[in-house]
Amino acid sequence: MYYLPKIKGNKTSVFIIIFMFIIIIPTTAMMMTTTTTTINPVYGQQDKTSFNVTYSSNIQSIPAKKVQVGDIEIAYKMLGKGDPILLFNGASDGMDQWDPSFPRSLSSNHTVIVFDSRGLGNTTTGSQPYTYQQLANDSAGLLDALKIPKADVLGYSLGSYIAQQLAIMYPDKVNSLVLVGSSCGGKDHTPKPPEFLKLQAEVVNKSLNNVSISQEEMKELVSASVGSGWIRLHPEVLENIPTLQQAKPGLSPEAMNNQNNVGKHWEDNPNWSGACDELAKIAKPTLVITGTDDNMYAPHVNSLKIVEKIPGAWLVQIKNAGHAVMDQYPEEIGKILNTFLSTTAQSN
Repeated sequence: MYYLPKIKGNKTSVFIIIFMFIIIIPTTAMMMTTTTTTINPVYGQQDKTSFNVTYSSNIQSIPAKKVQVGDIEIAYKMLGKGDPILLFNGASDGMDQWDPSFPRSLSSNHTVIVFDSRGLGNTTTGSQPYTYQQLANDSAGLLDALKIPKADVLGYSLGSYIAQQLAIMYPDKVNSLVLVGSSCGGKDHTPKPPEFLKLQAEVVNKSLNNVSISQEEMKELVSASVGSGWIRLHPEVLENIPTLQQAKPGLSPEAMNNQNNVGKHWEDNPNWSGACDELAKIAKPTLVITGTDDNMYAPHVNSLKIVEKIPGAWLVQIKNAGHAVMDQYPEEIGKILNTFLSTTAQSN
């Protein structure tokens, strides 16, 4: 189970270093700053020539649409203009749980697609086995239903595993790959600390058995999510911690267990070589982002392993950020992503 609180960053404390890896040699370092922009996001189902246009201040206020994909109905939203980018949520998160500033920062020059994964939010569960291969099939089917032949793809946490699988199974549908808080899985995966694995298992079991999760357990999950540097800068984050039901409204125990099992199978399968070697073969432009304090959910050494395997991959390490990096620094990550996408577009 991956609990990620919704939090805001202190913009003056951001310290971001970007490394461009060619033969695993860092060649670039830069500091990101914050600016404010005004955009007119749009949404609608894509046809062969255009999008239906409306105006909105953020993605949460856009009404969801649904489309049939195989055995399920997928709920989705689209906003922005330009080349499409498909966003994969973290575990147990619906499409409205992205920090609003992140899709907004992309939507001035990209068509941003967010959706509820199988069994989450307003997307039905269907009858197919719940595996990361099936979740990749679902997302490929969504692109087909929206008449999008190819897209940039971003995956966060568990969503990064599905994004990798999409790129492996459907390389012609993926233009570039962005992996945040990720791992190659299999034998290359560096596991979570045993005490944290035990905590996660206890929380899932309690949820399945309708047993209350203690405030102390939630505090441990939050601490692991944001990391020690963030807590030092923002000690208030450990005050007034919500319950799991408040943090994940509408999440059923079964859906949480399904998501947890997919993550465990990706990370803890020693008989599988992992995804990195296959990703290296297809050699898509790849950006890897990690918080330097992500030591529990997806130990940040896993991100370094991805970059070591994929020729030309970019690595971004964000200081004083944990696994919740997408919520800690959403605007900064949006700027990094725009730089990456514009650079790789020029080179293609």
